[in-house]
Amino acid sequence: MKNARLPSSIGVRRRELLQVGSSALLGLSLPGLLGNRASAAGATKAGLTGRAKSVILAFQTGACSHHDTFDMKPDAAAESRGPFQPIATPVPGFQVCEHLPRLAERAKKYAVVRSFSHRDNNHLMSTHHVLTGHLQPGGFFDKVASRTDWPCYAAACDSLKPRQDAIPSGVHLPTFLMSAPLTWPGQHGGLLAPKHDPWQITSDPNEPNFRVDNLTLAAGMDIARLEDRRELLDQINARQTVLDGNAEQRRLTTQQELAFSMLTSQRLHQAFEIGRESDSTRDRYGRNTYGQSLLLARRLTEIGVPVVQVNLGRVQNWDNHSGIFPALKDRLLPPVDQGMAALLDDLEASGRIEDTLVILIGEFGRTPKINPQAGRDHWGYCFSGLFAGAGVQGGQVIGKSDALGAYPLTKAYTPEDLGATVYTALGVEPASTIYDRQGRPARLNDGRPMTALYDGSEAVS
Repeated sequence: MKNARLPSSIGVRRRELLQVGSSALLGLSLPGLLGNRASAAGATKAGLTGRAKSVILAFQTGACSHHDTFDMKPDAAAESRGPFQPIATPVPGFQVCEHLPRLAERAKKYAVVRSFSHRDNNHLMSTHHVLTGHLQPGGFFDKVASRTDWPCYAAACDSLKPRQDAIPSGVHLPTFLMSAPLTWPGQHGGLLAPKHDPWQITSDPNEPNFRVDNLTLAAGMDIARLEDRRELLDQINARQTVLDGNAEQRRLTTQQELAFSMLTSQRLHQAFEIGRESDSTRDRYGRNTYGQSLLLARRLTEIGVPVVQVNLGRVQNWDNHSGIFPALKDRLLPPVDQGMAALLDDLEASGRIEDTLVILIGEFGRTPKINPQAGRDHWGYCFSGLFAGAGVQGGQVIGKSDALGAYPLTKAYTPEDLGATVYTALGVEPASTIYDRQGRPARLNDGRPMTALYDGSEAVS
């Protein structure tokens, strides 16, 4: 974990097994949506508010190089530009890396923002910032996850727009971001109660024996027996509540109800049965972890999961301090290119592109200058993100970086703005008041929705 924080002038996860009848709950339940209801006039005018039913966030953990993907600098000196060549897209003036040929062909389906910026170069703090839209409270170099962190997007949505069915508000897959002993922040409910944590799926959907144990009944158990146990448990809970009026017991009952509903939900079962897809479809996404995870994300949004985060690789997978160009060419870019292209094609063909927001982004960018190890180091001051669907105008580039891709020349967008965009698209007011487990209020998000994605007002290409 290189690169300490640099100065700049630019402005307890959810269990693998959800067990019926037991749940370790901490803290107080969160109130419903309260607080600041100030109108987001610009977002409403742009048609952004509530446009998305689901968000697929493809996270390039470790941080992909913007210089070698969506913001290439072919006229820069050799020590900055690298060996990759830009290729044309159907959008005049917009070029991408030669190792993204499928996404190049589909450039009219998405928009690229080239002027993301924040002030930190530490993986953990930057990951938290991007995955929550908020600075990590009390953050310091390599601060691991804790219950003082800000909630991830799925957790905040779960608390402010709780579901009444068997569908979780968020699913993260196919891995949990950690490298012993460090657990990356920004992956759970943070200061909210753990009951708002998204599901953490830590198995590879590309494996032939892929399954989600959360949704598997114990050996010898069937739905009829499960219902019998449910009735008995209801009686026990009712008596216990009458005897002691224990609020914690009532919360436990809520978790038990959720567990029962999930275990008996055929829609949820079937969504995880990726083998139901045709061989040709699975081949189009790519027979690898990236491709099959993006396919599974599409299936989860089809049953109404609001937030699906796909971690593209194990933690720091894109952290190429040495040998960056072979890594990108041979291992990292091809499966992303294939999987993302297939995802955009399928969403368009089904019409789901109208209500599914797709985002591809990492926690920061990479240094403009190639280091002596033929790699690029951490660089938070400028990086890129891809957006598609849910009203986003495709075929545009928003923002412009300088000649080296070091700093934005135009309006800089922050992780707070990313968060405001996600929340507004899902119909959650970014300025909503949330409460920690001690009942202390806080504003969920201080960013502004990126309306340029929807009205084309800041397109530079």
